[in-house]
Order: sequence, then C-alpha cells, then structure tokens
Amino acid sequence: MRYTDGKVHDITIAYIGGGSRGWAWNLMTDLAKEDSISGTVKLYDIDYDAAHDNEIIGNSLSMRQDVKGKWLYKACETLEESLKGADFVIISILPGTFDEMESDVHTPEKYGIYQSVGDTVGPGGIVRALRTIPMFVDIANAIKEYCPDAWVINYTNPMTLCVRTLYEVFPQIKAFGCCHEVFGTQKLLSKALQDVEGINDVPREDIKINVLGINHFTWIDNARYKDIDLMHVYKQFVNKYYETGFISDANDNWMNNSFVSAERVKFDLFLRYGIIAAAGDRHLAEFVPGYWYLKDPETVREWMFGLTTVSWRKEDLKRRLERSKRLKIGEEKFELKETGEEGVRQIKALLGLGDLVTNVNIPNYGQIEGIPYGAVVETNALFSGNKLKPVLSGKLPDNVNSLVLRQVYNQETTLKAALKKDYDLAFSAFVNDPLVTISLKDAKKLFKEMLENTKKYLNGLELKVLYL
Repeated sequence: MRYTDGKVHDITIAYIGGGSRGWAWNLMTDLAKEDSISGTVKLYDIDYDAAHDNEIIGNSLSMRQDVKGKWLYKACETLEESLKGADFVIISILPGTFDEMESDVHTPEKYGIYQSVGDTVGPGGIVRALRTIPMFVDIANAIKEYCPDAWVINYTNPMTLCVRTLYEVFPQIKAFGCCHEVFGTQKLLSKALQDVEGINDVPREDIKINVLGINHFTWIDNARYKDIDLMHVYKQFVNKYYETGFISDANDNWMNNSFVSAERVKFDLFLRYGIIAAAGDRHLAEFVPGYWYLKDPETVREWMFGLTTVSWRKEDLKRRLERSKRLKIGEEKFELKETGEEGVRQIKALLGLGDLVTNVNIPNYGQIEGIPYGAVVETNALFSGNKLKPVLSGKLPDNVNSLVLRQVYNQETTLKAALKKDYDLAFSAFVNDPLVTISLKDAKKLFKEMLENTKKYLNGLELKVLYL
C-alpha cells in the first residue's frame, strides 16, 4: 500500500463470494463513491463465471467519469490466488444453495415450527451452521497460510458461528463480523424523536447508543441524541404504537414486504424487559420461545411481520441474474445508490483515515459481563489505524441475559459438534433451541430429514439413525 496526500493506493481486497449479486454490488457502490482509497479487488467464487461477470461490471464502473474510486476488479480461479497479498478479506457466501435453505426454513413447518428467516438460530439456523462451519474452517486455514496479517470482514450468516469458527481455527486472525440490523433500530429511534419531540431528519449516526448482545439478538440500554435521553422518548413512542404498530412508509409495509415489520415484536420486548431490542422483528422472534411470536402464521400476522419464503428468494435470484446480464453488456447503468453499509468506512479507519465507532461481532474479551470469555458478541468497537478495540458495554439485565446465554451455549455446542463431526452433540443443540417445541421423537425425525437434505455439505458429520 502507498500513502500520499491523505489517500491510500494499491490496496488489495480479496472477496470470497465475489460472484454475489447483492453484497458485492454494495461493495462496488461504496468503493466507487470514495476517492481516498484505491487498488485491486480480487473476486473468488465457486461459480467462476459469476465472479467474472462482476469483474466486467466492476471495471466498467471504474471507467466512468462520475466514479471517484478507481479500482481494478479481477476474477480468480482459486482461493489461494485471491488471498495472496490481500490487505483485507471480505467473506460473503451462500452456504450451499437455496435448495438447502428451502429445507432449513420449510421442512420444520411439517411439524408446526415456523421460522421468519431461518439462517441464524432455530432448526434452520443450526443446520445451516453445520454445513457452514466446515467451509469457514477451510477459509480460516487459507487465510492463515496466504495472508495472516489481513483484516477479515464477514457478512455471512450465521454471523456468530462464522466469526467464532475463524477464531477457533486461527486464534491470531484479525476478523470481525458486520451486520446492519442495529442501524435499523437507530433509524427507528430517529423516527421516535420526530414523532415525540418534533425533531426531524436526525441521521442515524447522530443517535448515540450502547450496544450489547449477540448478532440478531442485540440490545440497547442507553440511547441519546445530544442532551435528550432517547430511552424515555422510546417509551412514549412504544406506548403510543404498541397496539397499532408503527408503519413509516405506507408503500412499503409488512403486508406487502416480508423484510419489514410494524415493530410490534420490538415494542413487546421493550415492555417486557425495559431495554430496546435492536434487530429486525423477523430475527428477534426466532430467539425466544416459538409460541411467543411464531406459533403459527396467524400469530405472525397478529404481530405484524412476515415469514420470508425461500421461493421468494429463488424468484429474486432470477431477477438479479437478469440484472447481472444487463449490467454486464451495458444495457443497464449501474446506479450508485446509498447502501447503508459501513464496510468501506471501516476499511478507511483501519487504514488510518479517521476513527470510527460502530457495532461489530468479535470474541468477548470482557466487553460484556455475564457472557463467557471468547464467545462472539456484538458491541460497539473503535476502529483506528490498524486497530480494533471493543468498547466496554456493561451487562444485560439478568432476565435478558438468560435468554442470550441459552443461545450462546447452543452456538458453542453447534460449533463443537461440527468440528468433531458428532451427530449426537449436534442433535442436543437442535433439540435445545427455543423454537423446537415438538416431542423428542418428532425432533429426531425432523433432524434426520434436515441433515439428509444437506448431507453433501456436512463434511463427514455422521448420518446415523437415532433411536426413534
């Protein structure tokens, strides 16, 4: 890398999952809008053609006069080639295909278990983890061999176990996981400020919060805007909209978009525990007993959010593939829209181009009390010249921490099961999940069927028949 006049040149970014038609395009967008850094992005994907398409799209973008950030995009045929010489590694992969995800999400429905996302916890999240962990073992070993000093940014779910696996395999790795769910809660606090106090258009970055918890089950116990205590403001906001829900955009509400909600799960958790649940309702609902919010589709509708079907994801993939073709041949112009992501800002801060405090997923070094040392947690952290320092966040209330700890220990059990290829240990995590409220006999049948549907990715996890 070269530093000149407050800019950094010749940076090398390795992008694992570089054929992505989502996160990769977000990265391209944010790099294109930033003129203080430049270099090469090496795209690696098991689908080389997809990475090559992004090479063409990215280089076409860099040639435009309206683009500030000039980057060379290069598709790589091997993971080794992409990692050699990398200063930063970005991991954004789909573990398996949407066929496996369809089993994760929808097979449990045969037994009356409903999941609104199915990629972090619940039966779907656990099975997804069992096929993802072996992939991250390989990635961690490759990083250790080819670019041990690189900063590693993970976007893949299940976030906690992906980051945890990287550190388990390569303890000296400089890795962290990024998730934008907390950003959405900051935006909601900005809307609460407008609704209750009449203060308009406050950027989410100006909402100062203390974050603590685990990915997709994060909490805020302190929030301020200048000298205004937003915990008090939020309480008034919740009381006002608890029954009706809060819909800020009538053209994009939970009834026609399963990725949004009317925030009623957040509101309910706030009234139960007195602190702010800081993730989307679809994720939050999966961390607590299934009969609270996910008992059946009718219950889900009562709480005013949606179940994201994998059939929708498959149709969306078709649309993105078609868009990729248009972008590749220049039939469609690549629009530089706001992505809402912070990856490039984090890279800049690590390069010494200004400090940044934001939420990330890293091992617990004591930044959260009451959660085991080494477990991956989500808190604020300070990014500055080649350093990442967690911010001390305190302790969750005991009644919230008990919910979090159940998931922490279950995630640790899942990790051990995948690494040891231990079917029985994996099942013990599966049956202990709060969404698995069926009989032990049915749980064994369901687990066996779900593993059978994803066995090609399990890397030797024994598919023995449990006693039924």
